[in-house]
Amino acid sequence: MSLVGADNTQKGDQIETQATEEQLEEKLKEKMAAESEDVEIPDSLKPENIEKMLQEKSENQSVQKRRWRPLYTAAAAAACCVLIIGIAVVGNRSGQKQADLMSKKDVKTDHAGETADTGKHTKDQAMPADMRIASAKDYDEIYQYIKAEKESQEAAARSYEGGQFDEKRSDDSAVSGESSEKAVMDAAAGSAESVKSDLNVADTGSSYSDTNIREEGVGEGDIVKTDGKHLFILNGQKIQIVDIQSKEMKALSTIRLDDDQYISELYVKDDRLIIVYTKSEYEEGDNEYNGIYKQYTSALTYDISNPEKPKDLGEITQSGNFYTMRQVGDYVYLFSNFYADVQAARKDTGAYIPEINGKILDSGNILLPPYARGNQYTVVSSFSLKDPDKKTDSKAVFGSAGLIYVSNDNIYVCEAYYDSKDSDVTQTCIRKVAYKDGKLEAVGQTRIDGTLNDSFSIDEYKGNLRLVTTVSSTGGGAFPIVIMDDVAKIGDMASKDSNTLYILDENLEELSRLEGLAKDEQVYSARFMGDTGYVVTYKQVDPLFSIDLSDPKKPEVLGELKIPGFSDYLHPYGDHLLLGIGMDVDETGTTTNGVKLSMFDSSDPEDVKEIQKYVMEDTYSTNVSYNYKAVLISTDKNLIGFSAYGKGQYYYLFSYDEKKGFECIFERELNGYSEGRGIYSGDTFYLIAGNTVESYTMDKFEKIDDIVL
Repeated sequence: MSLVGADNTQKGDQIETQATEEQLEEKLKEKMAAESEDVEIPDSLKPENIEKMLQEKSENQSVQKRRWRPLYTAAAAAACCVLIIGIAVVGNRSGQKQADLMSKKDVKTDHAGETADTGKHTKDQAMPADMRIASAKDYDEIYQYIKAEKESQEAAARSYEGGQFDEKRSDDSAVSGESSEKAVMDAAAGSAESVKSDLNVADTGSSYSDTNIREEGVGEGDIVKTDGKHLFILNGQKIQIVDIQSKEMKALSTIRLDDDQYISELYVKDDRLIIVYTKSEYEEGDNEYNGIYKQYTSALTYDISNPEKPKDLGEITQSGNFYTMRQVGDYVYLFSNFYADVQAARKDTGAYIPEINGKILDSGNILLPPYARGNQYTVVSSFSLKDPDKKTDSKAVFGSAGLIYVSNDNIYVCEAYYDSKDSDVTQTCIRKVAYKDGKLEAVGQTRIDGTLNDSFSIDEYKGNLRLVTTVSSTGGGAFPIVIMDDVAKIGDMASKDSNTLYILDENLEELSRLEGLAKDEQVYSARFMGDTGYVVTYKQVDPLFSIDLSDPKKPEVLGELKIPGFSDYLHPYGDHLLLGIGMDVDETGTTTNGVKLSMFDSSDPEDVKEIQKYVMEDTYSTNVSYNYKAVLISTDKNLIGFSAYGKGQYYYLFSYDEKKGFECIFERELNGYSEGRGIYSGDTFYLIAGNTVESYTMDKFEKIDDIVL
């Protein structure tokens, strides 16, 4: 099928050869608009049916993997937005301008506006202008981005409703898009300050377990914490403190929040307890019908030097839904996702500009996106544990909310980016913000092909950033529908993924890449360990790639191990051992046998071997797959603990021996739907689920005590 078909050839030939280029363009647009109205979309190609088909196909191939994947199959997105893409190509010329801004080495670097800061520079060389992060000059500039987003959404809605081509509105969108892009480009001049990054964070061992964290030396919150003497437990709208210094546990105190304050997690350091919660507030408008609900994230700090009488020390509040928090040194970094109201009037700045402690953020602290639209912010504010009711610094990364990775020196906000005008494959925009002692400084930004599976797919090492992405097609072309003669081709396009490893320097310029890893498969897990990277992809078998990263300019695949199933979480387990937690699948890739524990010997990276495996029959998922904090892993205590689901919800503890393999040393059914946590202090193991705590000996796991809170 073709929109410019054989029946219209004669009509096309009648266009006067002396017509100007502008007249020809107008005639072509009129012709495409008229013909697009006559195209009837088959039911099988309507967006809702395509999405349903792809979902069913994906479920069959992925063996009931119970985790929402951020990689929403790009081919499905392209197919579901066929008419939108066609309109954008005819009516919006800014896409090509953005594409022209992409710079060298095929890594898509993004033009930015006025430079708020630049980052660390290799050998004092300034970062290229097109990789700096722009700061907003004023709220008017931000509002132009909001308007462009609104117009884009309206165009999408019109296309879905009737598939009609509205040339005037498309041209209006193009003008707005070009205008807001020009605002970014015109601000390109500016000075820069270098960002220092010489944090020295000590990692101290202890006799009690802590939350499984993403980055060594960067603390994270959880639903249960211990300081070795007490348990701090999130139980509904309460934080309960339990004394564990004797065999008989004792409830000491309870901190209760209001019913509209929903606690997400808590954090404990020395004599400070931080409670992170979200709340909604209704803000009245001009009349009773146009008010809006605003969501806020708050970090409430208590002095727990006397755990029987916690003392409120104050709080920090910022706009948006809670995303995560990090703690380094004496400072806490709070992250939230704020959705701007694209329907807001220019004067209603509070509807589209985030607030910190009740005051809207200064425009100079808002970092603009590398594209000419936006409706979401990643908001980050910092405060000192010594002065927890005062903000130290704040920034808001505008564009769309994304995955956050925090190293010991830098914050990386990674936004999945789908736009067939810019690229025929999925992409990720990376924004880098340095931090030290609570201060935040914008460094730079870039764009690469592919999307990230999770935060373990990105890692900072010796100043360089290593990433592994899954690259999928966006459909490409102006009218993907004209080249798809049946639904099967759309399904095939959805499965044609590949994977790429990137290494970027401290200025986010590409040092090297490895392309074509495991074609037609997706990344399921990754782990970077010093000079070696491990990547698991999956379709029917589980290829575990080992990659030499010792020369960042020349990474090299060392080995590839193929076994049935997949590991969706990897964790180092002592010298030259790598633990994998995932699923065991038969050789056809269609039947799940149960949760699988694998131990890989990586002493020879060129010949990684699965030396032991343990399959948990009748168990089909774990909380580790979607929350790495839920797993307890201690090589010192030889413990691997997590919750798993099958006929019910159980908490399991395993030990590992190179000869005997994995051994289940503890199993306990959990009542209700509470997510269980296992921790230890000294020689005692504690199992916490909801409002119950049980203690066990660590040698034979005999029960010592229990308490209901």
